[in-house]
Amino acid sequence: MSVQVVSAAAAAKVPEVELKDLSPSEAEPQLGLSTAAVSAMAPPAGGGDPEAPAPAAERPPAPGPGSGPAAALSPAAGKVPQASAMKRSDPHHQHQRHRDGGEALVSPDGTVTEAPRTVKKQIQFADQKQEFNKRPTKIGRRSLSRSISQSSTDSYSSAASYTDSSDDETSPRDKQQKNSKGSSDFCVKNIKQAEFGRREIEIAEQEMPALMALRKRAQGEKPLAGAKIVGCTHITAQTAVLMETLGALGAQCRWAACNIYSTLNEVAAALAENGFPVFAWKGESEDDFWWCIDRCVNVEGWQPNMILDDGGDLTHWIYKKYPNMFKKIKGIVEESVTGVHRLYQLSKAGKLCVPAMNVNDSVTKQKFDNLYCCRESILDGLKRTTDMMFGGKQVVVCGYGEVGKGCCAALKAMGSIVYVTEIDPICALQACMDGFRLVKLNEVIRQVDIVITCTGNKNVVTREHLDRMKNSCIVCNMGHSNTEIDVASLRTPELTWERVRSQVDHVIWPDGKRIVLLAEGRLLNLSCSTVPTFVLSITATTQALALIELYNAPEGRYKQDVYLLPKKMDEYVASLHLPTFDAHLTELTDEQAKYLGLNKNGPFKPNYYRY
Repeated sequence: MSVQVVSAAAAAKVPEVELKDLSPSEAEPQLGLSTAAVSAMAPPAGGGDPEAPAPAAERPPAPGPGSGPAAALSPAAGKVPQASAMKRSDPHHQHQRHRDGGEALVSPDGTVTEAPRTVKKQIQFADQKQEFNKRPTKIGRRSLSRSISQSSTDSYSSAASYTDSSDDETSPRDKQQKNSKGSSDFCVKNIKQAEFGRREIEIAEQEMPALMALRKRAQGEKPLAGAKIVGCTHITAQTAVLMETLGALGAQCRWAACNIYSTLNEVAAALAENGFPVFAWKGESEDDFWWCIDRCVNVEGWQPNMILDDGGDLTHWIYKKYPNMFKKIKGIVEESVTGVHRLYQLSKAGKLCVPAMNVNDSVTKQKFDNLYCCRESILDGLKRTTDMMFGGKQVVVCGYGEVGKGCCAALKAMGSIVYVTEIDPICALQACMDGFRLVKLNEVIRQVDIVITCTGNKNVVTREHLDRMKNSCIVCNMGHSNTEIDVASLRTPELTWERVRSQVDHVIWPDGKRIVLLAEGRLLNLSCSTVPTFVLSITATTQALALIELYNAPEGRYKQDVYLLPKKMDEYVASLHLPTFDAHLTELTDEQAKYLGLNKNGPFKPNYYRY
């Protein structure tokens, strides 16, 4: 068989070269080689490999016109040396080739000779060689390694390729940074990331139609003119849209993060560049966390008159350090289970000295942020951190409130076997009716693959539970507070902590058993991934309307107590999001409205109605 090999110059003129048997009587299937492949196999200029010159038997004279496959080539191609050809008509020589590993060569006169073994080389394709030659230098390899590390550790952020890409470990508190306007009233990881953060905010705006509608409607009037809002929430692109909406409505804002792991550094930088005093970065220490809150509150010449809180830490800090500030604060808006629980405790003790709006228990928060958001983000957080497959896994979800319902629905849909623990008989019955096995945690702790807490309580998963878990069990929290899993009990000398990637730790027992702890027991979805923007648009709009309501309420409308958002506002928030789906509401006729005893424009359900 003969292989025609042509030079690069000649190959450019030849669309295809075929492999054909020299003997017409021994026809074999033809194999076409592309021009690029032929060029890649061509010997270097000057006659091939200088270390192993081919013997004369391998260089048959150029075939004459009309002979063999060379007839298909141009005259230039016909002068190119051919690769070796083996005549296989003699079975004896074929047997010798297989036994000795050598190769038989056929000279032009038909004589069979053995080719030197040095000729037998593995073909190195030119394009492969070129590709391997592009390997990074020592510096390049380090950069590549860090890039891979970042794409894993910062996978929660769509800006993973640039977030924290520097090796500078200096604390933001020790840096002197200024934005383009010369202001230094902020503390973020790196103000130079502002451009990337601005792009993320612009993407979020597309999925937050209600807030954008509020901005347009507020062009003529400023319902928050004079409002000085101090906020403590997750600092993400969605929060940035809320903050900039509050600014468009006339408010001044100062902001800190409610979670030490959920801040998107590039978004914080974009807000600081846009003139918002923001004090937050991903990976704050406990000391940093309280320092940032203090910097928001304790500033000369600026007195907050509204609080927007997520978890109650900001409210707690002001009560503890600056109680006199409440003389000028008109109200508190709180959106989490933990924070609302703290407010009710203050109210019961007679220590709540301003009106507070419980956004967490509004329908638009409970049914959308808690249920639909967690239904999607629980899978996102687990996938990004563990790359696990859900099908067939045994999972126990502690708590069957709205968050628990969302988590269970998502995991069941993925083929997981889901158990539920509950203290409330009504929620427990709902879990049973939805097809979940109601158990006590002790009954399944040895067999489950994943433990998820969604209660808002403390010590739901204790050290005793952790000791009894199976090897490689994944433990995480979907509630706001980091008290649900007793992480403190794991910080003992006999246990070894091993960092796997950002927000993922192995906790190893002396016998080698290990559990996989996510986000050190903090909120999984916002610490390890992101949450759907559209759902946060609903929550953020509810927060904005609650701030407007409390700030503009006439004296005496709201006492020093905790209130739910009026039903009419819930319905208004929902109506602002319907156009996204090209949805068309049916309107009551006068006769229908009279029959139901309703106003044609709502509210359509009584306050006690459970959706």
